[in-house]
Amino acid sequence: MTEQQKHFPEFYVTAPQPCPYLAGRLERKLFTHLTHDKPPALVDNLLKGGFRRSQNIAYMPYCEGCQACVSVRVVVGEFQPGRSLRRVIEINSDLVARRLQATPTSEQYSLFRGYIDARHADGGMADMTVLDYAMMVEDSIIDTFVTEYRAQPLAAARGDKQPLLAVALCDRLSDGISMVYSFYEPEAARRGLGTYMILEHIAYARRLGVPYLYLGYWIQGSPKMSYKKRFQPQEQLTGNGWVRT
Repeated sequence: MTEQQKHFPEFYVTAPQPCPYLAGRLERKLFTHLTHDKPPALVDNLLKGGFRRSQNIAYMPYCEGCQACVSVRVVVGEFQPGRSLRRVIEINSDLVARRLQATPTSEQYSLFRGYIDARHADGGMADMTVLDYAMMVEDSIIDTFVTEYRAQPLAAARGDKQPLLAVALCDRLSDGISMVYSFYEPEAARRGLGTYMILEHIAYARRLGVPYLYLGYWIQGSPKMSYKKRFQPQEQLTGNGWVRT
């Protein structure tokens, strides 16, 4: 094997299986393994070019006759929250975000387990063990970080650690932040924590001076993905590159 072949990714295609987002359709994925011998710029370009990361695998939809999955990213510098999004920011103004290394904890897993059981008990993550969760968080060859969200401690109890309410796992790319996965306390529905984490990461990206927040795939016709359209302006990845929507 030549040095060039060693650095160039090898791609594989999964077998067809039922699509989790659109009933009656089958999905396949094109994927490659992310390894330390791959040039960082190549990995960065994959993740900016429509691939998503799950541990050290980069994948994208490869479905015959279907192009419903569309990569989307928020244009950070032009984003202005509307009234409903400002309300979410206000409701969560008592939260403190803490950026951490991508290190799993039992407290995170407990929150993750409660979220999955309440919201996605029939999904692909329903059987994830604590070891599976640990791999999801820490098995990454790129710059990955975790953001934990807790309420500000009361003045009379500054030494107490407030309960963990939400967690976001993200990657730092050369032109932005890619949100890999997030979860939150399911009993705090009024807070809109899923929405808030996106808003908070848009603000964080703006402070970092990077232009984009990557939200993964938006899927037309899938109610599970409709929330992503709330964050405008946005760009979609097409055959002609990224296009403003």
